[in-house]
Amino acid sequence: MTELNTKQIKHEVDSRRTFAIISHPDAGKTTITEQLLLFGGAIRQAGTVKAKKSGKFAKSDWMDIEKQRGISVTSSVMQFDYDGKRINILDTPGHEDFSEDTYRTLMAVDSAVMVIDSGKGIEEQTKKLFKVCRMRGIPIFTFINKLDRDGREPLELVAELEEVLGIDAYPMNWPFGMGKNLLGLYDIFNNRIEIHRPEVNGLNGEKFVSLNEDGEIEGDHPLKHSNIYDQVLEEALLLKEAGNDFSEKAIKDGQLTPVFFGSALTNFGVQTFLETFLNFAPSPSEHITRSGEEISPYNEEFSGFIFKIQANMNPAHRDRIAFLRICSGVFDRGMDVTLSRTGKKIRLSNSTQFMAEDREQVTQAVAGDIIGLYDTGNFQIGDTIYQGKMGISYERLPQFTPELFMKVDPKNVMKQKSFHKGINQLVQEGAIQLYKGYHTEDYIIGAVGQLQFEVFEYRMRHEYNSEVIMTPIGSRVARWVKPEELDENMASNRNLLVKDRFDNPLFLFENQFALRWFQDKYPDIELDSLL
Repeated sequence: MTELNTKQIKHEVDSRRTFAIISHPDAGKTTITEQLLLFGGAIRQAGTVKAKKSGKFAKSDWMDIEKQRGISVTSSVMQFDYDGKRINILDTPGHEDFSEDTYRTLMAVDSAVMVIDSGKGIEEQTKKLFKVCRMRGIPIFTFINKLDRDGREPLELVAELEEVLGIDAYPMNWPFGMGKNLLGLYDIFNNRIEIHRPEVNGLNGEKFVSLNEDGEIEGDHPLKHSNIYDQVLEEALLLKEAGNDFSEKAIKDGQLTPVFFGSALTNFGVQTFLETFLNFAPSPSEHITRSGEEISPYNEEFSGFIFKIQANMNPAHRDRIAFLRICSGVFDRGMDVTLSRTGKKIRLSNSTQFMAEDREQVTQAVAGDIIGLYDTGNFQIGDTIYQGKMGISYERLPQFTPELFMKVDPKNVMKQKSFHKGINQLVQEGAIQLYKGYHTEDYIIGAVGQLQFEVFEYRMRHEYNSEVIMTPIGSRVARWVKPEELDENMASNRNLLVKDRFDNPLFLFENQFALRWFQDKYPDIELDSLL
């Protein structure tokens, strides 16, 4: 294994581009991910999740339930090289019931690509995910998708982007038609026109048409005879004169989003987007510890944090992978590290890098890379590991308080072992949260949304061979109470007393009214929505 010197480490770190793709469900996020993988040579052909009859599924949707339902319910990690850059893509669930997984993933990236459906504009889940990006100050690049279909007016979409999300936008290109009449993209940034399906539009395979200093096509050209040519020129001129100025600093600070139009399905505008994105997306930056210290990605001592745990990525081996974002130093397979939470020494002898469900052993990785560590139960989401005497813990990852709760029992009492194993592993992934009766072993699971319960039930049956009986106990308000302040007589049928998986006591209140009643009755008791 080659030992990297300081100059080599800097070169490797600077070549990394680690980003998440976020969107509302069905905006085309998984499809654009596949096209990017295609350019990187990571896959030979793109198959969408909707092509069920042919058996072709999205490369990033590796879980059986995702293939059946045509949605992403877990974050996937994919890595490939393109144009001298090492790219780490994290494809996240679009469905709001899996926001927590997405939020944690956004803590592990340096930028985000926001995919928007040109026919629908800004949708609810996009707003929520955008807020997390803004909160972290990470750069956001926007891809307005599905230009191959008739959609809303481009000017209207850009205006909505600025008004609803409160961010300045800079259109890097502009639609030249739409739907069946899509002729191309007026590429403002590169001062050219990118032709859509040149072989169909009678342009002799001409992919790009150069523009003069005034942004017009020189001489006689078939595009100039289009009935929308003058309109496109007029809109492009308006954007240049009255629009926002292009600013690399504003992009880096998350104040300006470059906007690209295109069609992921027909792979139009995606390569131009990728190449421009790689020029302006940031390489890995500092990460902040709980004590407020900034750790440089060029720091020679290795450190990183676990942002995701996934069981059964390979059902044949029943494995468990902890996803690690490397923040500093160089990872070498077989190295010894310290787990910050316990102070325990661990040898990292079995590690992997990802191509969705495909993976290979990784022997070396640097800051910005996402690697998988085979886990026998050592790690928890949010754990920091480090080399030497750094003695650090990175910032806490966001945790959502569940709103829906179910009592869970095994259908077959003879299969208690697989029942307990399944629940404990899925809880450690952060997919659901587990509570127990305060004086009983009754299992109660909590989730942010109903779909999480469906995925839990499916995975228990198919991955752990354990069918479960789920009894709804409805929507509840979870509040933790300090053990020293707890009097068990405070519990009632309106505020159920339970323990979390670390044996901390909490109440599950029937509703906000029950919570207020409790607070009025016990004003000195401090209740917390997060532990």
